[in-house]
Amino acid sequence: MSRLAHGRARGIMADSKLEAAGNPFLRKLEGFVPLPEADRAALLKISENPQVVSAGTDLIREGEPPDGMFLILDGFACRYKLRGNGTRQIVAYLIPGDAGDVDGALLRAMDHSICTLSACRVARIAPDTIWDLLQRPAVAAALRKSKLVDEATLREWLSNVGRRTTVEQLAHLFCEVHLRLRAIGRADGNRFELPLTQQDLADTTGQTSVHVNRSLRELRSEGLIELQQRHLTILDLPRLKLLAEFKSEYLHLGDQAAA
Repeated sequence: MSRLAHGRARGIMADSKLEAAGNPFLRKLEGFVPLPEADRAALLKISENPQVVSAGTDLIREGEPPDGMFLILDGFACRYKLRGNGTRQIVAYLIPGDAGDVDGALLRAMDHSICTLSACRVARIAPDTIWDLLQRPAVAAALRKSKLVDEATLREWLSNVGRRTTVEQLAHLFCEVHLRLRAIGRADGNRFELPLTQQDLADTTGQTSVHVNRSLRELRSEGLIELQQRHLTILDLPRLKLLAEFKSEYLHLGDQAAA
């Protein structure tokens, strides 16, 4: 191979690594399982041509038949349940790199809804594409581990709602989101984007927005957080973790959690 060809090959590899480093889905899955280059290329391909979706858009509603899965590449979305009286309970956050249910196609109807909480870039992955990905052992293992982490996170959220005060719930939530964003390169030290309203936080904690506002003021007055212009800064991470009794093992981030 000529020097020029070698140079072009190195350039292509460098561009590929740069593109991979900016792809949250690939970074998340590689945090669970080392991926061969062919698998990395396949994951990058399915992330191409996402759609921009405005805040407050239902990607799929409870009762609708699932058709593939949604991949969040930018922004925040959530899984939620809606009561007959119109009140909402958020049961999970989907941040960049998170996807809907790999096994959703096995269901005849969704048992919950998925909605954007901020403007998002969303890619839809067709059922045939999901099946093709599951034929790749490393990708299948990473997706399986991702699903196990989702289940572990749900158990932690149940403990939050059932046994922690609102202040403790918010402290725990901020520690979790910070760590999840840091693992995909979306946190600047202890500062990160948090495009959530007080009503979103109320629907997460099962409290009123007034009570959430009071709890946020308490966290601020204790010098633990600063929340400005849709960005949250954790001012004292050790104290915030202590207040929340936050232990990151349920996220199974390994070295990423210790970084």
